[in-house]
Amino acid sequence: MARCKRPIDELIAEAFQGSEFALGRLLSLIEDGGAAADLISSHVFPYTGRARVIGITGAPGAGKSTLNNALVKELRTGDIRVAVLAVDPTSPYSGGAILGDRVRMASHVGDSKVFIRSVATRGHLGGLALSIPQAVRVLDAVGFDWIIIETVGVGQVELAISDTADTTIVVVNPGWGDDVQAAKAGLLEIADLFVINKADRAGAEQTKLDLQQMIELKTPTPTWQPPILMTVAIQGMGIGDVAANALRHHHWMEDSGRLVEQRDRTLWLEVENILTQRCIGKVRKQVQQTRSRSLRASFADRQLDPIKIANEIVDLVD
Repeated sequence: MARCKRPIDELIAEAFQGSEFALGRLLSLIEDGGAAADLISSHVFPYTGRARVIGITGAPGAGKSTLNNALVKELRTGDIRVAVLAVDPTSPYSGGAILGDRVRMASHVGDSKVFIRSVATRGHLGGLALSIPQAVRVLDAVGFDWIIIETVGVGQVELAISDTADTTIVVVNPGWGDDVQAAKAGLLEIADLFVINKADRAGAEQTKLDLQQMIELKTPTPTWQPPILMTVAIQGMGIGDVAANALRHHHWMEDSGRLVEQRDRTLWLEVENILTQRCIGKVRKQVQQTRSRSLRASFADRQLDPIKIANEIVDLVD
């Protein structure tokens, strides 16, 4: 757990002046949650709303990190400040991220205009970690032009990325096969761009055809039809097209008014998540108190079933 031995306003001021150390401390406090995280969020909120937020998602092994690394390199040719939040699985021992994208993106070490942070899911496989929207705001406030969120590629977190990102990139591989059918339940719905990575392998053209057919069936007259791009990220092939189309989608969002709508929806979803988290905390506290009273004996004796006990707890919380 991060310990803040210095005033938060000092850390914020230093982060605004470009201190990577201060920025890292702020993000650690955000991940820990609590009053410090709330204070940081309140301080930086007025300075947000300028960064382009890109989500990269897809199944494990699709090459998301390699694509991300190449995309950062491409963006830096235009002198763009880029921050990466890499959502990794949580270590059961330390509670920290175990894949460590700062290792996988080592080529950017020493570039003062690139900031990379591995963020642990901390059990939030049903969605992104609750700290991520707040972390995005901090990175936005201190002046990063693009913020890229790369998902762990497990569970509903793949779909939840669209609740935070302005533009969602779905990465697949040639021979996606049966997985294309699974996309009908989710990934097809959230993709603003499709990237067929490792496109030098057999089956790339068929995968593109499959995706095109699915997009046409879903949206006969789309307002935005997700482009299907071919890349070999490890060689840097096609990365310029990914950056250009991500920017094109952002401009379309701005011109159509969708960007304002999306960001308003994102903020209200965050409000719901915060309320849910805090209500759950109150309920758990009440559960612990209830378990130590006579109601627990009634449960053990099979006099009351779980539904009735839950109703009793809800009444007590109310």
